[in-house]
Amino acid sequence: MPALTPRGPPRVIALDGDDTLWHNEAMFSTSYAEFRDLLLRHSDLDQATIDERLLLVERRNLAAYGYGIKGFTLSMIETALELTEGRIPGIAIETLVRRGRAMLAHPVELIDGALEVIETLRERDHEVWLITKGDLFDQESKIARSGLADLFHRIEIVSEKDDATYRRLLDRHGVAPADFAMAGNSLKSDVLPVAALGGLGFHVPYHTTWAHEMVSGPIPHPYTELASLRELPSALGSR
Repeated sequence: MPALTPRGPPRVIALDGDDTLWHNEAMFSTSYAEFRDLLLRHSDLDQATIDERLLLVERRNLAAYGYGIKGFTLSMIETALELTEGRIPGIAIETLVRRGRAMLAHPVELIDGALEVIETLRERDHEVWLITKGDLFDQESKIARSGLADLFHRIEIVSEKDDATYRRLLDRHGVAPADFAMAGNSLKSDVLPVAALGGLGFHVPYHTTWAHEMVSGPIPHPYTELASLRELPSALGSR
C-alpha cells in the first residue's frame, strides 16, 4: 500500500460502530447458517445456491429496506418464498421472524479496546465522532446499549457511507477533509470514501466480512491497515 503523505494528527476522528466498536457480523453469520439449514429441510437445493440467492435478494432490497436486521429478516422471508415457490410452511416463516426478533435483542458486546481507544482519543483533545449506517431504530438501540454514547462528540446514523455522504457531513460541520480521519472494518464503506476525499482512512479488519462490503481489484487510494483498534492512537500520533 502506498505510503501516506506525512502530516499532523487530524482534529476529528470518526469511528464505525458495527464490527469496529462492537461485534455484529458474527450474529449475521449465525443467522445465515440457520437460514441455510431451514431451507435445506424444505427444498432440494444445495447450500451454495441458497447462499447466493439470499445475498442477491439482500442486495436487491437495499434500495427499499436499507441496511440492518429488519431488511435482512424480510430478505430471508422473500428468499425462502422464492426458492420454494411459495411452498414453505408458515411455521418456517414464523421461525425466520423469531430469528429477526432475537437479532434485534442480541446483547451488544464491545470489541477489545474500544472503550480505551475512545477515551485515549478524547484525552488527546480529538473530536470523536461515531458514523454508522443502517436502520435508525436498530442503530440507536445498539449505541445506547453499548454504553459508549456519551463519549462521542457527534453521532451520525446514515443510510449509506459513500463519498457524497462523508462530503455532506464534513461540509455541514465545517471540517476539512485533511483534518478528518475515519477508522472502520469496511474498506468499501469506512476507508476508501474518506481517502478519496483527502482524509485519512484506517482499516481495522474484522475476522468476517459481509460479501457486499468486500472490495476487489486495485485500490485507488492510500490508507493505513491496523492489526487492531488499539493501534489507532499510536498510528495517529505518528502522523
